[in-house]
Amino acid sequence: MSTKALWRVGAVLALAVTLGARTAAAAPLTADGAVKVALQKSTEMLNAEAGVIQAKASLTGAYGGLLPTFSVGAGRSDGRTNGSFGQSAVSFLPNGDPFLATGSRFNSSATTLSGSWSILSLGSWAQRSAASHGMRSAQFTRQATRNDVALATRRQFYGVVQAIKLAEVATGALKRSRDDERRVNAMFQVGSVSKSDLLKAQVATAQAELDSITADHAIIDQRIALAEQMGVIEPELGAVDTVLVATPASYDEAAILSEASRGRPDLVAAEGSLRSARASVAAARLARLPFVSATGSASFNSRQFSTVSGTDLKLGQALALQLPASGSNSSWRTTVSVSWDLFDLAGIDARIGSSRAGEIRAQAAYDALKRNLASEVHQSLLAYNEALAQNNVAQRGLESATENLKLTQEKYNVGSATILELIDAQVQLQTAQSNVVKALAAIRVAEAQVNRVRGHGE
Repeated sequence: MSTKALWRVGAVLALAVTLGARTAAAAPLTADGAVKVALQKSTEMLNAEAGVIQAKASLTGAYGGLLPTFSVGAGRSDGRTNGSFGQSAVSFLPNGDPFLATGSRFNSSATTLSGSWSILSLGSWAQRSAASHGMRSAQFTRQATRNDVALATRRQFYGVVQAIKLAEVATGALKRSRDDERRVNAMFQVGSVSKSDLLKAQVATAQAELDSITADHAIIDQRIALAEQMGVIEPELGAVDTVLVATPASYDEAAILSEASRGRPDLVAAEGSLRSARASVAAARLARLPFVSATGSASFNSRQFSTVSGTDLKLGQALALQLPASGSNSSWRTTVSVSWDLFDLAGIDARIGSSRAGEIRAQAAYDALKRNLASEVHQSLLAYNEALAQNNVAQRGLESATENLKLTQEKYNVGSATILELIDAQVQLQTAQSNVVKALAAIRVAEAQVNRVRGHGE
């Protein structure tokens, strides 16, 4: 193959890749795609992630109260004294002459290693247990938030789809109204219909135009709400997949209730919060007991150098004496102590009361979830079955309205029906079409609600 041919093949492949990328970028937004984005960018999810990070920090801090701590340091110090006086300032030189010290300079250096360890602190162990349960609760709270965000996003997504579909219905109704108005106006010009019929057709057209404008505005409102739910701006949504179909399913209420009792993340999170609160109460109460701690320190290569300045009283000369260095190669010290906060009972009682209040709130939240679980499952299934029934009724109504409009149109064409009857038939068809759209959207939302109740969200 020649170089020119290779360049052509490369250009074709590059064009194909570019077109493929544009096609993928232009793909309409689906409900699953909206949920995926919301789980990454929504404010609720960011707050839930922050809660997990905070719980992890609390758990790390609780372990810090149980593990020993160590520190290493190295330092140097310098000092000077001036104008010494008093009996301690008079001494004798090595040759026996009296010496009056008037000042001194010194410097010292050392490397130190110190540590401490709370050997026995029941309150710290209880606090670690509370933090561990809090971490578990935060993780399941995050999962529960994911389920809630997924449900809210799907509900809003189908709100957008419903608005688009209703706008399409309104647009079709407007087109029919304008066609009717033109036909009635033509018939009025030749005297086949009265002025009243023409005015009724014009009123119907005006109402259809108003409905169409309202429907278009509803699309914008719903798209903005969806973007806010997803954590993006509205122009980033692009086109929305408006395919709206629903496949009826049958659910076993007892099986769903059993599944929800075992795996609902919000229920598990509430249980974890309750256990954490109980451990916090125990930690606060155990603070009344004494605790055992150990401390230790070691010093290496400790050195001190001193220079004393003064006057030889016998010769009257100023001297500066370098004193021998002092220090140690190593030294260490350990202490084991038992401490008991005898006079902090008011503070301990305050912490116990605060922890007890948290336990009561956690118990109430857990009991409410357990108590309302069966009702929530039952209500979600009722809503789903109601949506199915509404869809069946709406489908039959659409079939009847379509046939009625067809018959009324034929009667109107031969003069056996009035324009008012034709307009009424068109309004009935528009209403029936809108009811079908709303019923299908309600089914999809009810499906998402059932999944959320059973512990599934995504």
